[in-house]
Amino acid sequence: MFHQTRLTKSVFNLYINSLLPLVIFFVHQTTATFAWTTINKVQSASAASPPQISTTSTESSIQTIMSDIPLDTLAAHANSYASANGIQVERRRDDDNSSFFECAPMSLLPNAYPKDAFQQAHDLAPAFNELIDRVSRDAAFLQNTLGGGVSTMDPYTGNLLQLYQQVYVNEDTSSKPAKAADRLGIHRTSFAGLSCEIASLHQYLTTRFATETSDWMEANQKIVSPDNNEATTVAVGVPENPALQRIPLAMKTAYDRYAQRFVDTVNKKNLVILFVVQDGETNTVDQRLLEFALWETHGIPVTRRSLTKLHSDLELNQESGAMILRSTGQEVAVVYFRAGYAPTDYPDGDDGIEWHARLLLEQSRAAKCPSLGYHLAGTKKVQQELARPGVLERFYPDDKQKVEAMRLCFAGLYSMGDDATPEDLQAAQNVLDGKEAFYVLKPQREGGSDKDASTLQLGENLAEYILMERLFPPQQRAILLRGGKVEGSGDSVSELGCYGCILVDHEGKVLHNEYAGFLLRTKFSTVDEGGVASGFATLSSPYLC
Repeated sequence: MFHQTRLTKSVFNLYINSLLPLVIFFVHQTTATFAWTTINKVQSASAASPPQISTTSTESSIQTIMSDIPLDTLAAHANSYASANGIQVERRRDDDNSSFFECAPMSLLPNAYPKDAFQQAHDLAPAFNELIDRVSRDAAFLQNTLGGGVSTMDPYTGNLLQLYQQVYVNEDTSSKPAKAADRLGIHRTSFAGLSCEIASLHQYLTTRFATETSDWMEANQKIVSPDNNEATTVAVGVPENPALQRIPLAMKTAYDRYAQRFVDTVNKKNLVILFVVQDGETNTVDQRLLEFALWETHGIPVTRRSLTKLHSDLELNQESGAMILRSTGQEVAVVYFRAGYAPTDYPDGDDGIEWHARLLLEQSRAAKCPSLGYHLAGTKKVQQELARPGVLERFYPDDKQKVEAMRLCFAGLYSMGDDATPEDLQAAQNVLDGKEAFYVLKPQREGGSDKDASTLQLGENLAEYILMERLFPPQQRAILLRGGKVEGSGDSVSELGCYGCILVDHEGKVLHNEYAGFLLRTKFSTVDEGGVASGFATLSSPYLC
C-alpha cells in the first residue's frame, strides 16, 4: 500500500505529440499519442525541478511583435470566416432550454510544429490502427489486463469487458453475426469536421495577412526548431487536413461492404449509418459536417439516436443479425458511436436500458465503430501494458522494425495496481518524494467525463489510474479566441493527434487502412485541464517548419 499523499493531475500531459502506446480512446475512438522527444526530451524525475522552457524572446520583443499585429482585424476575419464555414459549437440557454450557435474555441493563428515530427506521426498512423485491431481480437490479453483490480475499481470498464466476453468469447452466449461482422476503426474522430475548417481558416489568415503575421510566426518557429538558423529554416505552412474526406470514405467503405455481403436480403436504399449521440450534445456541427459529407459525396443517409431512445427503437433478428430501426424501417449498416464512453451516457444504471441498447447494437451484423474490442483497447491500462518491454512483440512477433518504430513514440507509463513492477513502484516513490510535477495521473476513460483527480488521496482506488511521465514541450506564444472574442495571449502548449481509419473483416484481413488527418489542440501553459468542450483548450493547426 502506498503512503497517503496528494498527487496533482493534469488532464493534458502529452503536449505537442501525436501517437503514444496508442490509444487514448476518445473513443470516439482512439488517439495515439506520440511524444515529441526529438525536439524536447522529457526531463528525468531525478532532476530537482521541471525544466524551465524559454519562450519566444524577451518580454519587450514580444510586446513589439504584438503591437505589429492588427489584432482586431484578424479577429474579425477569423470570426467571419468561422461563421461562414460552420466553425461553430452549439450552446444551451439556461432560461428556456433553447440553443444558439457561436464560434468554436480557436487559436487565432496556427502553432509552429516541426515537419519531421509531423511526418513521423503521419507515417505511423496505419501501424497504430493495425495494433488496435490486433489488441481488440486478443481476448486473453484484454481479460488479463482489464480483469481483476481494474474492473473492480472501475465498474464501467468492468461492464464493457463483461459485454465483450458475452458477445465475442463465451460459447454459450456469443453472437455469430457479431463475430462475423466487419470492424471499423476511426481513431481520434473528435473534432474531425471542425479541424479541417480550422486548417482552412489558418491557411487563409497566414496568406491573406502574411506580412502582418510573419514576425509572430517566425518567432514561434525558432522556438520549435532551435537547431535551425534563420538561413535554413523554411516554413512549410499549414498542411491540408483530409479528415473530412477520409473519415466519410472509411464509413462508405464499411457501408458498401455491408451491402455487398447481404445483397440478397437487403435493399441498399433502405440502409443507413447510425450515429449514436448524447442527449443535449453541443458539438453537433462537428458531427453534422461528417453527416453532410456522407450524403453530399456518397449519397449515404445518416440517422441520429441516443442510447436511451435506441432501447425502444431497435429490432434485432438474433439469427441473421439484421438490425432495424422500428420508427423508420431502416436497416443499420454501420454504427458510429459519438456517445457511450462514460457512465453518464448510461443514466438508467448498470442493468438499465442504455446498456441493453449497447448490447443489441454489438450483437448485430452491422460494422461497429468502435466495437467493444476496439473500445477496450483504448483504455489507459491497455496503453500502459503495451508500453511494457516485450508486449508489442506479442502482436508483431515477426516485424521487429515496426515494433521499434512504434516504441520510439512511447512515454513512461506506470501501473498503480496490484501488478505494479519495481519500475512502477519507483515512479510512485518519486511522487511521494516530492517529484509529482514530473508525472500525471490518468484515469482509464477518455472522451467522457474524466474523474476529477486534481487532489487524489493515493490508496486502494489507484488501480483505476495510470501514472504517466509528464512531457515538457517548448512553449510558444498564442492568441486564443473563445465565444468569438479574444480571450487573451500568452505562452501555450499544444497536443497533436492523428486521425486514422481501418476496416478489418472477421478473419483479420485488413480491407482499408490509412492516415486520415490531424487535430491540434492548444491551451495556455498555466492551465492544467485540457478539454476543448469543457472550456480549457482551443482548436488550432500545425504550422510546419
